[in-house]
Amino acid sequence: MSTRLIHCTINFAGLLAAITCVVESLGGADPPKQNPGDTISTSVSVVIAPTTVRTKRGEFIEDLPLKDFEVYDNGKLQKVTADLRDFPFSLVVAIQRSADMTGILPKIQRIGPALMDLVVGQDGEIAVVGFDHSVEISQDFTSDGDKLCQGITKLTTGSYSHASIDAVMESVRMLQKRPRDRRRAVLLISEKWDKGSHASLHEALIEAQLANVTIYSFNVSTAAAELTSQPRPQPPPLLPTTAYHVPDGAALTPTTIDQNYYLGNWVPLVVNGLQSVKNVFADNTLEALTRFTGGEKYSFSGDGTLGKAIQSLNQDLHSEYLLSYSPNNLNEAGFHKIKVVVKGQKLEVRTRPGYWIPGQN
Repeated sequence: MSTRLIHCTINFAGLLAAITCVVESLGGADPPKQNPGDTISTSVSVVIAPTTVRTKRGEFIEDLPLKDFEVYDNGKLQKVTADLRDFPFSLVVAIQRSADMTGILPKIQRIGPALMDLVVGQDGEIAVVGFDHSVEISQDFTSDGDKLCQGITKLTTGSYSHASIDAVMESVRMLQKRPRDRRRAVLLISEKWDKGSHASLHEALIEAQLANVTIYSFNVSTAAAELTSQPRPQPPPLLPTTAYHVPDGAALTPTTIDQNYYLGNWVPLVVNGLQSVKNVFADNTLEALTRFTGGEKYSFSGDGTLGKAIQSLNQDLHSEYLLSYSPNNLNEAGFHKIKVVVKGQKLEVRTRPGYWIPGQN
């Protein structure tokens, strides 16, 4: 994460326990089982805390000097060494292209020019990733707006799976290869839950945290996606047509069979509606990814709300402080909580809740 590295080996079971504390605070699912002896090797020297500051009315404050900030790491005051917001931007846009995005994908494919505004400056760059059950790089990092638009336009819908976590993992790995003196971010455009990833949410959070990657998301309206998607192919009835119930006096016709057996595309909407309350956090992949990395989640269901989401993200990115510090408590292994305050002012401050580092040997 920086030029001065502290190398050590940590127990993976302890790492999962620390990350689980954060995920469970969002209502996340139980962590995957790991062998106690499993280890990973990592290094930590500089921590970056992406921070936005707003008034009580929600207005961004963009001109605070570095001396106005206090950063606490596990309750210990840190020396903030730099604000890295003027560093060039590297952004990966990961777009869900599953079959249930048939009606929405064309709307997303028109946002190329607006995306270039997010990384304004000659050194800004964007890459495009598309995903259904698999992840593909549609356009590698470029500063060329035409290439960006072409990369988004050539995305086509695929299977009904959407491996959002796998897409984040690939995006983070792409960003890890960029120069260290760059701001690193992922914009994930997808439905709120993952369906079909091989990687776990815990693994994605760890990868993003170690690479100082901030994740933002556009939450695609599930109802809009399903109402505009291609109908899924229906299996043949398991019972003979004479076995299906119809109202008294009604004829047993192909139409009445369809109404009682298939129910068209409305079944997924009903199921999602019944599950929405209990799944607000438990299955909300976007919520965990954005909150843990210090990003923000936006929603859209059509052209108008998509434009507003891009405008809000643009303002967020260009109002963000990137507070850098070298922790003075590296001997405290485990999960470190971050708290950022603005001295002497009652303002709303948002940053990532923390990060994992090993202690010094």
